Amino acid sequence: MTELTRREQIIATAQKMMRSQGYQGTSMRDIASALQIEAASLYNHISSKDEILRSTCFEMAEKFLIGIHEVNDIYFNASERLAMAVRNHIRIITENLNASFVFIHEWRNLADEPRKEFIFLRDEYENEFRKILVTGEDEGLFNEVNNKFAVLTILSSLNWVVEWYNPEGEMDPQQIAEKLTEFILTGLKK
Repeated sequence: MTELTRREQIIATAQKMMRSQGYQGTSMRDIASALQIEAASLYNHISSKDEILRSTCFEMAEKFLIGIHEVNDIYFNASERLAMAVRNHIRIITENLNASFVFIHEWRNLADEPRKEFIFLRDEYENEFRKILVTGEDEGLFNEVNNKFAVLTILSSLNWVVEWYNPEGEMDPQQIAEKLTEFILTGLKK
């Protein structure tokens, strides 16, 4: 395992603090104190707390979009693609719970322009999930449903994992993805 750069240490510490204290409840001084460095030293690596939030949200969004685009570029049926999309989502969420929590809960604190861009990316991700559901309906695999509602319900279920997942717990990410996929497909299949 490679050693983290100072910038990566700052971001990881900030994400952990934002997960426990929220974005608004975490200051640059708090981050510096947790790292046992002077607050002024942070600014050699990070321009602001806002930069940490932007970096976290957009790096996570990129991972999710790469994953869903890969799924939708494969010529499997909709059930198989949905299972792959769920696996990818759960893998990304559980790789870094602190970053995932910030991504899911703190994006609203982005400044206006980055928030608009983030919402655009989020909508693109939702639309890629919607394509899977429409394909499933066209293939006769899924019931016709309100796709917007179905996608929001699916993503809410997947994102909720960040609230309860424990790496030391009974289920690993693969098992969680399998259980969620089974549950989701039960509700969609004809």
